[in-house]
Amino acid sequence: MVVGGTQLVRTQASQCGGALRSTSEAPPAHYILNIQQFSSLTKHDVQRYESIEFEAGGYKWKLVIHPNGNKSKNVVEFLSVYLAMVDTISLAPGWEVHAAFRIFLLDQNNDNYLKLEDERTNGRRFHRLRTEWGFDQFMSRREFDDPKNGYLVGDNCVFGAEVFVCKETGKGKTESLEMVKDAVAYKHTWRISNYSKINADCETSNVFNVGGHKWKIQLYHNGKPGIDGCISLTLALAEPENLPFGTKILAEFTIRMLDQLNSRNHFGKDESGCLYKNAKGKETVNHLLRVDGIKDMVGVLD
Repeated sequence: MVVGGTQLVRTQASQCGGALRSTSEAPPAHYILNIQQFSSLTKHDVQRYESIEFEAGGYKWKLVIHPNGNKSKNVVEFLSVYLAMVDTISLAPGWEVHAAFRIFLLDQNNDNYLKLEDERTNGRRFHRLRTEWGFDQFMSRREFDDPKNGYLVGDNCVFGAEVFVCKETGKGKTESLEMVKDAVAYKHTWRISNYSKINADCETSNVFNVGGHKWKIQLYHNGKPGIDGCISLTLALAEPENLPFGTKILAEFTIRMLDQLNSRNHFGKDESGCLYKNAKGKETVNHLLRVDGIKDMVGVLD
């Protein structure tokens, strides 16, 4: 098919439907990737090469090239080339971006570009579970490797990309629940020497890891602000600011103090179903122990 003097040929795309293959004298508007010594990728068995990030349409993208075909899709003897959306963690929950894109390959003999674009004019839908679209069979290695075709000359080649965002969607609040199967019980012991010499309002234990998160015990020897006549003990996340916004963690735990005279745990209190949120909604649970009778001692908290 010929449109406006440009030859269009349909070829196989990575998903259902086809791709339009054409030529263009204009270089790609958003990104150009010059690869020198392309054969080194094959020599060193590089299965997947990712370009540096580039911006288009207000988002960040990468080109992804499988020099010998995408093995995960059983593609061999072809170049597989994809557009990948990156840096998506900062996007709103439920985000979706519909983008039309074109992937270019320079014909160095004729000084123009081969251009592949999806036949779907409304673009592809990028979202949390699918951040990569492209062409499984972008070009056969036999066609690409032949210097007469101009795509690989002197072991050098030039790829490019254009990305046009058609539609953006943020669905507002979403929630994902992940339960820990067969959780392993963990015990952490914290020894405090010279208890009566503590000057800080809050003494903090060493950080320990449980369930893929970092935790700490906090001791307020005079009680937390507004609480008199009690020792306050709390279990807290050590790095809540690193959790994605809106994260909630349900934890079951026990905090105890050792009665050293009678060699038994004293002032024990169980808590279950305690909720921990990230830094923008941090929540901890206080364990209040009466101060009466506690003098200079070594406490063991677990």
